[in-house]
Amino acid sequence: MELLSTNVVFAGEHRRYRHHSPTLGCDMEFAVYLPPGAVGKEPREVPAMYWLSGLTCTDQNFMQKAGALKRAGQLGLAIVCPDTSPRGVGLPGEDEDYDLGTGAGFYINATREPWARHYRMYDYVVSELPELLEKDLPLTDQRSVCGHSMGGHGALICALKNPGRYQAVSAFAPIANPSECPWGQKAFKAYLGDDPGAWEEWDATLLIPTARERLPLLVDQGTADEFLDSQLNPDALAEACETFHHHLHLRMHRGYDHSYYFISSFIDDHLNHHAQALGLR
Repeated sequence: MELLSTNVVFAGEHRRYRHHSPTLGCDMEFAVYLPPGAVGKEPREVPAMYWLSGLTCTDQNFMQKAGALKRAGQLGLAIVCPDTSPRGVGLPGEDEDYDLGTGAGFYINATREPWARHYRMYDYVVSELPELLEKDLPLTDQRSVCGHSMGGHGALICALKNPGRYQAVSAFAPIANPSECPWGQKAFKAYLGDDPGAWEEWDATLLIPTARERLPLLVDQGTADEFLDSQLNPDALAEACETFHHHLHLRMHRGYDHSYYFISSFIDDHLNHHAQALGLR
């Protein structure tokens, strides 16, 4: 890993790295926050929350805007922020639309060309990146996952598809039923093909009936979110959870939108939720 920058913050350390990803076939950048105690001459190992960002974001949005680092430092919780897609791999059309290609990897494994060689963000965030960081940084193998919008979708499917791998999961305004919304349908058709049957394993709402682990789901959603009715559909997730007895704490917040103002307002609740499951509280 090549260290790109480092900043002392709330007695911990924010770092940005670059590395070559064999999974994605390109160089990737990511950020890590290490809390006090995990830095210095004798760092101790700490658990990590993986944050998956939304469309158009990089690793930097959450670290700079969410206001999460103070509470994470107090809890002794590391935060890992991957990028949202491969970048600069030279695929035709990868930079034409904000909701497909660059910045829009959707945390799935593409099976359709030309995307299949590089767009394997699911394998990257679930397997490659944690293996790398748990080997080279003071991180335990205790981890959780959280995200926003496209990243909320990513967090939910990562947890639902991998029983035992995460101790907690939560999401802000997730794309809860991507098979039934324009963002998800566009991405799934491009990355997976035209058969909706191939989309089902990447849709949190459709994974609920067969989930082999029943981690409680914490989901926050703003009522003034401009994408609530057209793209996010938390009601579909709530109906599936109710039908199949999967615990969901869906909190609707009056007047809040889709922005990081919303995330920063409730991020401490999510950090506390994760810390408790990881044995930090």
